[in-house]
Amino acid sequence: MSLSKRQEYILGLLIRSYIEEGQSVGSKTLVLRYSLDMSPATVRNEMAALDELGLLIQPHTSAGRVPTEKGYRYFVQRLLGEYQLPGDEKQMIQHQFHQARLDLDQWMRLATAVLARTSLSASFITAPRPRQSRFKHLQLIATQGRLVLMVLVLYGGDIKQQMLTLAEPLPQGRLSLAADRLNALFDGQTSAEIEARLSQLDWVLEQEVTTLLLDTMRRADERALSNVYRAGITNIMEDEATRPALHLLEERSRLATVLSEVASELDERGIQVVIGGEGRWEELKHCSIILSRYGVGDELVGAVAVIGPTRMPYGRNISIVRYVADLMTNFVHDYYISPPLVSDLEGDMGIIDEVMELEDREGR
Repeated sequence: MSLSKRQEYILGLLIRSYIEEGQSVGSKTLVLRYSLDMSPATVRNEMAALDELGLLIQPHTSAGRVPTEKGYRYFVQRLLGEYQLPGDEKQMIQHQFHQARLDLDQWMRLATAVLARTSLSASFITAPRPRQSRFKHLQLIATQGRLVLMVLVLYGGDIKQQMLTLAEPLPQGRLSLAADRLNALFDGQTSAEIEARLSQLDWVLEQEVTTLLLDTMRRADERALSNVYRAGITNIMEDEATRPALHLLEERSRLATVLSEVASELDERGIQVVIGGEGRWEELKHCSIILSRYGVGDELVGAVAVIGPTRMPYGRNISIVRYVADLMTNFVHDYYISPPLVSDLEGDMGIIDEVMELEDREGR
């Protein structure tokens, strides 16, 4: 879609005005509010053109215009520009995080509470986990007849169990020998790396077991992000348009699936904005999601997200999500890659108690 500079200017002003006021915007309102050097008739003609392009809509014949999902998307992708979170807000957020030298669970709870309070939206953070499953250890246990139990342990602590039906019964010694060989061959490898070594397997048993463990690892890689921490649900309860989203947000499994799908589509700036559910989630028709990944390489990765009405301050919330994601990345590095001494974890607990009390009142 190609807009003229004037059309982009008017579209940007109209959306910013609608975000601030929540009222449909007319041509005269734009001219007066922003002291435009053009007549209301000229602005009205350009708004009509934007209407035809599907970027604006007129709720009623005599009303002004409001942005559509398409209009918001154009605004976020082309017109938003960079928003810098004020220094005093960054300092306040960083101060709260600095005092949270605690375990993972308390850090996640604090982060979601701070994010919700700062963005005035519902906030969600997933605990860090490996982006790709890596093989750690395999056991094959004879059970009954041709049935064998495969116990697969992945780095990060995940344990998967699957039953395998062999062509013929095999003694436990033969199963243990095959497991030992596969353990030596696949240690620390991803599913793609293991698949590349299939040609090195001589025994039919090894091939059958490897096919099963590959399927298990791929499903583990595709699973939804787990351990979703939530805060600020009350921030969107009073908005009638966003109430349908509450049912989805309260179901952790469905919410985790949504966050996982959005995280897989991150752009080059590390931020993904989903407006109006984009036809995939009807409950989010009047909501927007802003999400960023955090973590260290492929070793430990999580997601930081806010969900609020489509009429949200995108520039500010994108900046908040990005800043909190950066702080979370530092946390992962400091506490998992280069863990501190126990003596370094002591600090003022006042802010933690305050945040936890706030979360309990919200009914997390």
